[in-house]
Parts: sequence; structure tokens; C-alpha cells
Amino acid sequence: MSSLGEAITTARRALGITQEELAEAAGVTQAALSRYENDLREPESEALVRLAGALGVTVSFLKGAGSVRGAMAVDAHMRKRATAKATTWRQLEAKLNMYRMHVRHLMEEVSIRAQQRIPTFDPIDTDAADAARMVRMQWRMPIGPVRSLVRWVEAAGCIVIAEDFGTTRVDGLSQWVDDYPVMMINVAVPVDRVRLTVGHELGHLCLHSSEPTLSMEEEAARFAAEFLMPEEVIRPQLRNLTLGRLHDLKREWGTSMQAIIERAYDLQVITSAKRTNLYKSLGNRGWRTREPLSDELPPETPALAQTIGEAMADKGLSRDEVAEMAGFSDPARNTLFVSSVRRLRAV
Repeated sequence: MSSLGEAITTARRALGITQEELAEAAGVTQAALSRYENDLREPESEALVRLAGALGVTVSFLKGAGSVRGAMAVDAHMRKRATAKATTWRQLEAKLNMYRMHVRHLMEEVSIRAQQRIPTFDPIDTDAADAARMVRMQWRMPIGPVRSLVRWVEAAGCIVIAEDFGTTRVDGLSQWVDDYPVMMINVAVPVDRVRLTVGHELGHLCLHSSEPTLSMEEEAARFAAEFLMPEEVIRPQLRNLTLGRLHDLKREWGTSMQAIIERAYDLQVITSAKRTNLYKSLGNRGWRTREPLSDELPPETPALAQTIGEAMADKGLSRDEVAEMAGFSDPARNTLFVSSVRRLRAV
């Protein structure tokens, strides 16, 4: 069972502030805050109000977050580089947990009617590639490349949040909150990498909803490869790979040239020597770190959270009411369920 102390700690970490900074903003001593966070003492009502305000959330949000099983203490699935700083991904994980709880808080008042759903599989019983094929079949997706990948994921009821993570060492995170999946993606990286990240995190949501596995990263990667580049369709196109051919395939499939090389190698269409030569060719042109054509790919832009905010505004709810329902202390803090500004037109 999560605690109020965990909720305060997670909210503080998400903001990237220290105990000392939060204590000063909330008008409590650091010693008292430390006791609150470690559940050695519960804050008085007035202190809790000040803490919630300093953290940008409502008191009911903090109390609710502290009473939900596993809500604030759960580890997120995360696609990160080996060199990612622990402080960076801990803050991002805290942010994701906060978003999860804001979604849950709002869903106590409203519900999403998704066109599809994200199915879950036992990775012991179901191969990752088979799971990807079944998801595509269940969603009745056209054969071939996936257009507007984020829209497909959102149509299955997943809240996708796009942010600049301030680093390129973490690509994305995901987690379930009750029946609602939430995903964060890093927009500071090229579109082809964003798409691979969304596929990777979708794999985690499908395969690792209840228990992690020792090979969960490899499983998510295999899921993403099959989901974005189905073997049945892409295999014939991977023969006789050249740099020019990789350009064409990147435009068609919306994945990086390096991901296409790996797909060809995993499917045993090219040899290890051919794979090495292709990477050398990319390296000689400086394309290992920055590939061409990425800027030409259509952007993957989430819209579901904003659509929910606009739907609530259309029902007559004010910005203050929407913010409170989602657990934000004021509308300025609500960066999730926002509605676009509507201006009156002369007719």
C-alpha cells in the first residue's frame, strides 16, 4: 500500500527539487518534511495544504495517491541508454507516476470510451513477435508501414505525453494505472527514434503489465520490430541492402536505417559481415549519430489528453474545475488536460 509520504516524495522528485527547497516553499522545517516523507509523522491539515500548494497538486490528490496500492512506488518501464544518469531517470519516473495519478484522479470523474484496447499477454506463453502480430490483427491495422503510430496507441485508450526530457539518454517510459496505460515520449530525439520508442513501450504495456521478466528489454525490442516492420511484408525488401535502399526503406517504414539493418540481420536476410559493412558506411558519413531524412518524416504528435480537456470544456467545465478534477492546484499547473484557446468570431 502506498503512503502519503511516498506521494509527497514522488511529487517533489517530479519537480526536481530538494527537501530543503520544498520545506522552504511550504513553510515547514526540513526535519519535519523528512519525517513526513518517511511516514514517521503525518502533517497537520494546514501544513498539508501548504505542501500540496508548493507541489502544485490538491490535498485530495496527495491523500488519494497515498491510499492507492502501488500507485506512487511502482517502477516504470523505461527505454534508456546505459549511460543515463540515475538522477535523470528517477525524476522522469517520478513524473510518469505523477501523470499516472493525475489520469487516475480524473478518471474517477470521467471515463474514456476507447475504440480499441491494449491487450496484455503472458511473455512466457506468448512470443513477443506473435504478440505484435496479434495486436495489429485486433486493431485491424492495414498491412505494411504504420502511419500515425501515436494515434493508433491513443485510440486504444493510452494517454501519451510528449516532453523534452532534457537529455537524449532516455527515450520513453510507460506504465499502467488501473485500466489506463500512460506513456511518456522524449521529443528531443528524431521522429524515427520516437516511433521505435512508442513501439518499444507498447511492447512493455502488452507483455509486462503485471510482472517484469529478465529479458523484458529484448522482448519489447522484438515486439517493436515486428509491430513496425512486419516480417511477412518487409523481408523481401531487405535483400541486397545498400545505402540508397536504406534511404528508400526509411521513407517508407518511418524507422531508422540502423533499425532496418538490425531487422535484416535478425531475420537472417543479411550476414554479420554485411551488417558490419553497412554500419561502417553509415559511420564514414557521420550517420551513426545523426541520420538523414529524419526531419522529413511526419511528426508523431499526441492529442488524446488535449481532446479530453476540450471535451470537458465543451461540457461547460471551467479551467479551474478541470484542474481540480485532475488533482492540480490551479489551471496553470495543469499541463496535461488542457484545451486550446477558443476565440470568438464575428459573424
